[in-house]
Amino acid sequence: KKKTVSFSSMPNDRKINSTAACISLMLEGCELKKVRSNSRMYSRFFVLEADMRSVRWEPSKKDSEKAKIEIKSVKEVRVGKKTPVLRSNGLSDQFPDECAFSIIYGDNYESLDLVASSADVVSAWVMGLRYLVSYGKHSPEAPGTGHPSLRTSWISSVFDLADLEKSGRIPVSRAVQLIKALNPGMKTSTIELKFKELQKASERPGMEVACDLFVEAYCELCTRPEIFFLLVQFSSNKEYLGVKDLLMFLEVEQGMEGVTEEKCLEIVSKYEPSKEGREKGYLAIDGFTRYLLSADCSIFDPQHRKVCQDMAQPLSHYYISSAHSACLLEDNFWGRSDINGYISALGLGCRSIELVLWDGPEGEPVVYTSPSAASCVPFRAVVGLIDQHAFTASAYPLILCLVVRCSAPQQRLAAQCLRKTLGEKLYLEPPNPVASYLPSPEQLKGRILIKGKKLPPSCEDSEGEVSDEEEGWELARRLGQEDREAPEGGGPRRVRLSRELSELVSLCQAVPFQDFESSRRGQRYWEMCSFSEVEAGRFANECPAELVSYNKRFLSRVYPSPMRIDASNMNPQDFWKCGCQMVAMNYQTPGLMMDLNAGWFRQNGACGYVLRPAIMREEVSYFSANAKDSLPGVPAQLLHLKVISGQNLPKPKGSGAKGEVVEPYVCAEIHGIPADCAEHRTKTALQSGDNPIFDESLEFQINLPELAVLRFVVLDDDYIGDEFIAQYTIPFECLQPGYRHVPLQSLAGEPLPHATLFVHVAISDRRGGGKGHRRGLAGRRGRRVREYTSTKATGIKAIDEVFRTATQPLREATDLRENVQNALVSFKELCGLTPAANMKQCILTVSTWLLHSDSAPSVTLNLAQQYPLMEAQGPIPDLLRKVLTAYETV
Repeated sequence: KKKTVSFSSMPNDRKINSTAACISLMLEGCELKKVRSNSRMYSRFFVLEADMRSVRWEPSKKDSEKAKIEIKSVKEVRVGKKTPVLRSNGLSDQFPDECAFSIIYGDNYESLDLVASSADVVSAWVMGLRYLVSYGKHSPEAPGTGHPSLRTSWISSVFDLADLEKSGRIPVSRAVQLIKALNPGMKTSTIELKFKELQKASERPGMEVACDLFVEAYCELCTRPEIFFLLVQFSSNKEYLGVKDLLMFLEVEQGMEGVTEEKCLEIVSKYEPSKEGREKGYLAIDGFTRYLLSADCSIFDPQHRKVCQDMAQPLSHYYISSAHSACLLEDNFWGRSDINGYISALGLGCRSIELVLWDGPEGEPVVYTSPSAASCVPFRAVVGLIDQHAFTASAYPLILCLVVRCSAPQQRLAAQCLRKTLGEKLYLEPPNPVASYLPSPEQLKGRILIKGKKLPPSCEDSEGEVSDEEEGWELARRLGQEDREAPEGGGPRRVRLSRELSELVSLCQAVPFQDFESSRRGQRYWEMCSFSEVEAGRFANECPAELVSYNKRFLSRVYPSPMRIDASNMNPQDFWKCGCQMVAMNYQTPGLMMDLNAGWFRQNGACGYVLRPAIMREEVSYFSANAKDSLPGVPAQLLHLKVISGQNLPKPKGSGAKGEVVEPYVCAEIHGIPADCAEHRTKTALQSGDNPIFDESLEFQINLPELAVLRFVVLDDDYIGDEFIAQYTIPFECLQPGYRHVPLQSLAGEPLPHATLFVHVAISDRRGGGKGHRRGLAGRRGRRVREYTSTKATGIKAIDEVFRTATQPLREATDLRENVQNALVSFKELCGLTPAANMKQCILTVSTWLLHSDSAPSVTLNLAQQYPLMEAQGPIPDLLRKVLTAYETV
């Protein structure tokens, strides 16, 4: 059954864009379902009294004095199922979370639990009540009367500037352009339609609009109810955030640390459009919306925009952004060679490029990438381009993977070309025989490494035979050059290699892979193997732990199967989870796999290198990529994701025939180790236009956060087949908590101007074993078996006996962690918050209750002790006592 939450389903299609609109809805009254403690629901008509001092309901068996709540007795208004009554099992599935709210009132903190027909009605009542609770004591008159608001004054001043003739009216076309300039991304047709509606309603048709009509149109078009709702929640004064409110929002909700009032004033002066607001330090709804949409408030952690990882580890400890056939701009079979493909790949931070060398028609080597004999690029031109663009996007080493298919004389020319063109950039120093690991990216900054075959030390001639690589043969077959190369009687192919080319290979010497045991015994750290996708896939499934262990010391490269003649991509996560550093991607083919690759390499300043998780680097660590649950020594986390709304969503490509209507839904996907892979979708926003409201909460358990990637996909719900609208991919480690906008991208990874998703992100520790926390503790205590960390026997008696003594302390540590996490969740639930809430939000909630209490029970926070105890002074209500007890337990 579909739940509707679009903000246009208000009575008379009314849009909630100010507290005045909320209060007028409450004064008219509406039907809500009242939930009793016995889990029964009764429909009642709720209305705000004309004097705005109380809310009453009818019919009621109580006398009219008892069937009402005074505004001054309201302690808190909660959205969602946040009280024991609404959480009770009998009711939980009967209505969606966003349709419920509770009013906590009276000295005993009683709760009036209500269910509305839609999330919009909930928003209106909650906003209105919160407003009245904050200001009811000061101004019982209706908001919006008297002095014009900060916002109205600002919009009027914008109108005055556009009124060049000073006639009090401006042409509709100019008014449309003005609103479009203030709200980029909004369609011209939407603005024109709004003016027509308002002109018709006020019976003032014509080609010009007056100031009041312009202000009304702007407020209706440019107020996002979900942001207005947020502002009212944090505002301590009418309809804007003061410096202290903004500071509270940034610290408590956005998880920012070390925020000062100066920083808040900077934000106000940067984003508040009204001069008065900037002078007084107020952030009104338009400034707040601008701030939330800005890069300063991006979902992507700004620390990751620059290189932020340790770059002094051995090269084998990093994932390296790698291209398969970079200069192909179409598919492998019909592709055409285009030299710009190399510029594009290098510009995206690619640090490993493959070049297959063939004999050229004019005596010098060429690079082919398609079966057409005409489509070749001179090797000299490619090297010149690489020299020019190698370090524009990243200063860290570039690895050129040479696959040699040309004759020895042309190999000599290729070697001369590389030496002459790349000069000092070429890394030619022999490997250090005493070292055990490769140098670090930091040590190799600005250098180009050649990966290829090397002549054996025993060969003293100017050329010799070496075993060939499998890679690149699919192209030879299509060029008809395969037969002359095939060895007699089977066995590995052999090719002639010139000494000049062999001498360019230093730290990345290509050797054939035999088995893990042989590598462990005899492979040297500067030797590396290439695996076909099929072979690497077999190892990943059959012996993942051995592959992870192998990749701690040696570089490995995985290239696509020759069966991928359409240049489709393999899933890089299948090989990253086993520690494979270089997964060669077809950069020219957009789609899910390339999104994962591009998103993944954004996390370290897009420099093409990402440090692998510690569990994959440490000498003594056991990790199997196919683990089905939490990993030893890695704390699992819960991602609480609320998808609130979408802005300026484009129509799917090629959907012209479908007309104007887009009915989107959002799919959130986690990609990582198998235990983490999951996908949840929101419901479809029906008839929602370009700015749908989803308002839906999704939850994911992440067992290996360092390897997880979150991908948002927006799709158009269509009975023929859901069409792609937009996507965005972000590593889990780069997520910022709080209210954030997701900058959507096209299928090819290009930014879509002004298209965003508005989401709320919270990350909490998972409580102990089993699956993630879903509901209140009530029905779950004692049902879940605790998972204790155990040690694995090594078979060496002396070691096993020492570690056997660790079993008991490990159990105690698990119990301690579990008890703390359980106590924290109980405390948060009693405060009316979700398990994703933080401690600041809990303390803030308790202090709000105390502030709104007439009898004012006082609670002191004792900061002298090791743990800051909360102590009640004098008698306190039952709920508050429970909260303090739960806090003490924590």
